[in-house]
Amino acid sequence: MYKITLLLLLALLTQCNSKKTQVDLVLSGGNVYDGIAEDATVKDIVIQGDSIIAITSDWQEKYSCGNVINLQGYTVSPGFIDPHTHAFDDLSSTTNNANLNFLKQGVTTVITGNDGGGPVKVAETFAKWQDQGIGINAGLLVGHGTVRKLAMGLRDEKPTEEALNTMKMFVKQAMEEGALGLSSGLYYSPGSFAQTEEVIELAKVASAYNGIYDTHMRDESSYNIGLKAAVEEAVEIAVKGNIPLQISHIKCLGTDVWNTSSDLINYIDSCRNAGVNITANQYPYNASGTNVISAIFPRWSQAGGPDAFLQRIHDPAQRPKIYKEITENIRKRGGASSLLITRYKDASLVKHNLQEVADIWQLTPEEAAFRIAENGNARLASFNMIEEDITNFMKQDWVVTGSDGSTGHPRKFGTFPRKMQKYIMDEKVMSMGEFINKSSAKTAKIFGITDRGKLAKGYKADIIVFKPEEVAEKATFQEPELYAEGIQYLIINGKIAIKEGEYTGILAGETIKKQVALVN
Repeated sequence: MYKITLLLLLALLTQCNSKKTQVDLVLSGGNVYDGIAEDATVKDIVIQGDSIIAITSDWQEKYSCGNVINLQGYTVSPGFIDPHTHAFDDLSSTTNNANLNFLKQGVTTVITGNDGGGPVKVAETFAKWQDQGIGINAGLLVGHGTVRKLAMGLRDEKPTEEALNTMKMFVKQAMEEGALGLSSGLYYSPGSFAQTEEVIELAKVASAYNGIYDTHMRDESSYNIGLKAAVEEAVEIAVKGNIPLQISHIKCLGTDVWNTSSDLINYIDSCRNAGVNITANQYPYNASGTNVISAIFPRWSQAGGPDAFLQRIHDPAQRPKIYKEITENIRKRGGASSLLITRYKDASLVKHNLQEVADIWQLTPEEAAFRIAENGNARLASFNMIEEDITNFMKQDWVVTGSDGSTGHPRKFGTFPRKMQKYIMDEKVMSMGEFINKSSAKTAKIFGITDRGKLAKGYKADIIVFKPEEVAEKATFQEPELYAEGIQYLIINGKIAIKEGEYTGILAGETIKKQVALVN
């Protein structure tokens, strides 16, 4: 009797122990890069809800699933994280909030609010995004230019104590509402009007919340203080503000600073060796994206805003001085033929460079620039970099991939595929594992994102599936809004957003907020 009972109990226990956990999705047999290791391993990824619950070689022993995708022969990696985008307007719209241009590149998370333009009302922005839905995970930086404009308009002057305190208050509010850090655009108006000490004081506020300082530096060429001095200023802000520094879209812009990347790298390495937390992001193109006024008009001419600017360029007493500075700035960017019009009210001029536009109008390039500025400005692709500097920066351990994705430039649609195709597959500048690390886990670490960027148990299921040889940038400078190809599957927060290369229509993105904890 007792023997029979014991046997029954053992049978029941065996049955209980053999019961498998039902899960939502299994990605089986892919070549998995976890975001850290150099090499891939064949693994199964088990997903429940929005998270990875196991990475194993024998998922069927413990789990049961009705949705298994066989990925034999495919590469599987963490979704890419883009640290520098201009996706704010798209995310905030009701037509482009899927951000398909990023999803098609394999990007699952974007950071926006860069170049000093991030919002102060972070909580309000996050609430709007969550209410209407977004197709991609998104984090925000609070912009120095925004808070300066709110506190003191577009005046080219040092802030009063009251104005500085107002700026600090805005930064504090944004950080408490989940901003990841402070961004600056010291090359642009009104950020260009700020002295270094002003930015240091605001950086201290962001630092108190474990934020980052992300900067479009005061100069990437020889326009004002020079490239080397601009890097030194950024380091000074980081040191005195006690804050990690991220140099956005690091480059040597223009003929005057070509082939100086090695000197900059040596300087940054020396600072890092001394304990300064410095990283950078970079897009893999030899042309930057900007506009006619920002690129070639002197910054002093823009003080006071658009109306004041127009008055100056129409003033017979000031126009010759502006003309002379435009001439020099065009030279620094490689000449008028290196400035390609990518967006303008007269669509017939798009895809022509500034020299061609001047010839069509029978004007000098400087006079053509004045006419464009008088008629609403124009977007530019400025061909101002050389491959030697691009690849030199790209190889550095502290440089991650970023798009600076903006309208009219193919980087908004093609950055990550281009880098994979050109610099990893073709030119072997780095390995696939290193590229993935510097497009996912390393970027997450820089911004303090602790549950994304790696394929590991407990991490959010942001995952992409592809065959490297099939991944391709399709966008060009002539056709900049063509979607990339080759991402076979994209899973974001456990939901399939791209299936067999096609968008499924879901808005599965979440807001990425800094976990607020004051540093003692």
